[in-house]
Amino acid sequence: MPEKRRLPTLNIIIVGCGKVGSTLVEQLSKEGHDITVVDTNERVIQDITDMYDVMGIVGSGVHMQVLRDAGLGTADIVIAVTGSDEINLLCCTIAKKVGARLAVIARVRSPEYSEELPYLRQQLGIAMIINPDLEAAREIARIISRPQALSVNAFAKGHAELVRFTIQKNNVLDGKRILDLDRLFSFGYILCAIERNGEVTIPKGMDTLQAGDEITILAASRDVHKIFSAIGMKTGALHTCMIIGGGKTSYYLARQLLEQKMDVRIIESNPERCDELSSLLPEAIVINGNGSSEQVLREEGIDTVESFAALTGIDEENILMSLYANRIPGLKTITKINRITFNDVIDDLKLGSVVYPKYICAEEITAYVRARRNSIGSNVETLYHMFDNRVEAIEFHIERGSPVIGTPLMNLKMKNQLLVACVNRNGKILFPRGQDTIEAGDSVIIITKHTGLSDAADILL
Repeated sequence: MPEKRRLPTLNIIIVGCGKVGSTLVEQLSKEGHDITVVDTNERVIQDITDMYDVMGIVGSGVHMQVLRDAGLGTADIVIAVTGSDEINLLCCTIAKKVGARLAVIARVRSPEYSEELPYLRQQLGIAMIINPDLEAAREIARIISRPQALSVNAFAKGHAELVRFTIQKNNVLDGKRILDLDRLFSFGYILCAIERNGEVTIPKGMDTLQAGDEITILAASRDVHKIFSAIGMKTGALHTCMIIGGGKTSYYLARQLLEQKMDVRIIESNPERCDELSSLLPEAIVINGNGSSEQVLREEGIDTVESFAALTGIDEENILMSLYANRIPGLKTITKINRITFNDVIDDLKLGSVVYPKYICAEEITAYVRARRNSIGSNVETLYHMFDNRVEAIEFHIERGSPVIGTPLMNLKMKNQLLVACVNRNGKILFPRGQDTIEAGDSVIIITKHTGLSDAADILL
């Protein structure tokens, strides 16, 4: 058996230990990197260094001496994710001045900067600028566009989508073997994962589906609606959405939905913010009121809308509002959760679609970090964690020299619980069979229960 490939360890400085920063520490520390965290709050530093094997520095990320104490001279990546856009940008600018080859990543949330991100990235030499509110809004918009799905993830520059949904009792899929699905689906697809009674598996052809299973299917974006049509689920587009909370995510989401010609109602408790939103989104209906009030929800027509998004900054309110909304038949419900980490409890509540902005942000940064540590012949382009981080969906761009090139998949000695799900070849989405090969220039989507894959070569034994 060939010796397991040893991946280089990166020196990473994370400035800001809030929701996104602590999630990054959790994910990146599992992958064996040397991490130093910087925060102005001594208690936060103490808590995070007690929980993880990381170094901690108390201070501001815009002070050169603090960054030097954190190891800026030997750092490979600096990630600034404090609560201030300006501090994040300044921290990255200072760090970049010290190390020209240093990769810097900044979290920027403000809508005022959203139109200028390409310019800022180019002028400041920032490798990645990420906006968790905007990314969360994009994910919610995708879910609303596929109302039958619990979650929707985009791959291959939007040409392929991974959709997760629950098999209902008496559905045509109940009792079907995987190998018999080709008779039902007359288009390219692959069933990637099944969760049953808390256990997740990468399925094989003889496995049988059951009512209550949560399954994930990958298909070309243009064919996703055919999945639901083929199994008798309603496929009509939604036309109305009620959004609770007037924060940044709500603004970005409303803007996207309005561009799709949807009717949007926003309920926000702060009258000044209502005035701002009315000015920014003149086509939306903005209501000053308490969205956690049953009376307000009924008065504003929750019974008449087709989708409902609870996007306040208070998780408990979002959960309660979504539980109430789920009592309305046919209403598509999305819940934003910022802090609560009891995923098993959240799953048991049957909230429908749940969006975690901190994970969306952390996954994009983790994908970039994995690409930085690779030197064999492919790069991580997209990364999603599924089923409470038990399964990863990873998109690799294949370069010349990769050991996976040219060999039929049936002859590649690959790890178990791993699936080569899809190949994007020059914009054409292919669902490979055993005789097919991976070629240079392809983007390949891998579904696996193995964590930390940084290169397509890692799929091999």
